[in-house]
Amino acid sequence: MTAWPLLLPLLLAQPVAESAPPAEAERPVMLPPGEEPAPEDVDPGLLDGRRRPGYEGDLPERAVQDNPGALRAPPPEAFPVDQIPIPDRWRLIESLGVVKERWFDPYHQNTYKGDRPIDRAKVPWLPIKGDDWFFSANVVSDSVIEPRTFPIPVGVQTTRRPQSLDVFGKDASYILSQTFIAGAALIKGNTAFKPPHIEYRVTLALNVNHVRVPEKRVLYVEPSKGISRTDHFLGVQELFVDYHLRNTSDRYDFDSIRVGIQPFQADFRGFLFNDQQLGIRLFGNRDNNRFQYNLAAFWRLEKDTNSGLNSVVQRPRDDFLFIANLYRQDFLIPALTSQITVVYNRNREGNEIEVDDNGFPVRPALLGELRGRDYDVVYLGYNADGRVGRINLTASAYGALGKDRNSLFTCKPADVRAFFGAAELSYDKDWMRFRLSGLYASGDSKPYDNTETGFDAVFENPIFAGADTSYWIRQTIPFAGGGRAISVNGRNGILNSLRSSKEQGQSNFNNPGTMLAGAGADFDLTPQLRVSGNANHLWFQNTTTLQVLRNEGSIPKQIGWDLSAAAIWRPKATQNIVARLSAATLVPGKGFRDLFDNEQRHRNYYSVLANLIVSY
Repeated sequence: MTAWPLLLPLLLAQPVAESAPPAEAERPVMLPPGEEPAPEDVDPGLLDGRRRPGYEGDLPERAVQDNPGALRAPPPEAFPVDQIPIPDRWRLIESLGVVKERWFDPYHQNTYKGDRPIDRAKVPWLPIKGDDWFFSANVVSDSVIEPRTFPIPVGVQTTRRPQSLDVFGKDASYILSQTFIAGAALIKGNTAFKPPHIEYRVTLALNVNHVRVPEKRVLYVEPSKGISRTDHFLGVQELFVDYHLRNTSDRYDFDSIRVGIQPFQADFRGFLFNDQQLGIRLFGNRDNNRFQYNLAAFWRLEKDTNSGLNSVVQRPRDDFLFIANLYRQDFLIPALTSQITVVYNRNREGNEIEVDDNGFPVRPALLGELRGRDYDVVYLGYNADGRVGRINLTASAYGALGKDRNSLFTCKPADVRAFFGAAELSYDKDWMRFRLSGLYASGDSKPYDNTETGFDAVFENPIFAGADTSYWIRQTIPFAGGGRAISVNGRNGILNSLRSSKEQGQSNFNNPGTMLAGAGADFDLTPQLRVSGNANHLWFQNTTTLQVLRNEGSIPKQIGWDLSAAAIWRPKATQNIVARLSAATLVPGKGFRDLFDNEQRHRNYYSVLANLIVSY
């Protein structure tokens, strides 16, 4: 028997000891509402490096500095309470002594490239009044070395090699071209966030070129003049006045007018018209620059034959261009800019005869009935540029509607009904961009009816499918056997338009049309080096026109594969020095081989372009 039953009543009867009262220092201090504890009663931080919200400890000791001769800072009441005046942005750097100007330095602030306003006290002879006048000068050197091969017809009267008469001769040639471009502008106004009040601009271009070909009567109409040519020409590429009419909003939406020789591009990629021409242009924007417009009229200047520069010593052509276009950002979808274009081309050169500087007739073209032509053509177009999600998109669509007063096949009036479409999709992945390109330009399937359906532009200079890296865009293919001094396509052009030249010839809507499907990629290997590659497959859209002109029963549509690669190097990672080396080859298809050949029976044709641009 255990003792627990006997001890239990005794344990229950013992009193429980009370706990000791808390020490005075440990008792919580109850403060009246709204009263903060004294700083010494607050723990400044729970963890190292963290501070209790609302706690402010003692300030450090006052720093004492002995700096004899130093000026004391003015008291705060010496400054205006609403604003503090400081020099403007271009004089601020100079007043701080950070940048010392050197007139020959294009990389830092420089009065001669418009970074700082003109000091009128130093140029009292300038007829300017008021402040904020800027002077901007630029000089560009553009050097080109270009060996290439293309089908070269043998001269009708003679050949350079006796006993080797044939339709086509040797195919190798080369071009050396040096262009110096000098421009200057006098501008009044703060142009960082609003348009200038007025601008005067002039740009001159001097070109010296040397060409050598293997056959006679290619460079000159006279066979006696040989197979090489050295030429030079000074052209006026810009000469205009730009005047600011008004602002239409507090965000500097505006209306301006520009008069003189000026650059203009009708669409995003230069498919229809991309040139510097004499004209008058009203332009501006609305809705915080989301809406832009152009109303322009151009009187086309004659071009120098061998350089392609504007000739102001000749009377302008009877060829007029009237353009209206509207841009809207974020339409039809966000990040996509849409453009609607209406262009009217009025040509009245039917009674004129124009011979180029080398002696070849260019108007009318020596094709078909060989008679002069007048025409009125309206181009209706929609263009888009921007992004659809992760995809970059550029697209163009045109319809050409009008009247040709004298069709080159029938010598009768004909309606113009031609169409064009092009699109480029690209995708960016880090330092790479991958591109897909497609183009369609309708051809004429019935040359002897009263409708011309071959699409032709006014003055194309497309940035598309490899641009001038591409063989087909860069080179001119003579249409031997079907016309004299006629080319299938034009230099720096993609359309198979069968005209004498895009610089001096007329648009021709009796042509075989063009189709292209291509892929390409750009690789930014470093900030200074980009490598690109392109592969394009080309076709004639319809070869009926070629069959009639060449008196052939059938001509296949395949032009062939255009393969090209290019490397662009910018040693300073700027546009001041740009070196480019590109190579392209045309692997002819059945249609091209049917039309063209060469004496050596070379299957493929090539083009190499070495280009160096140095800018100030």
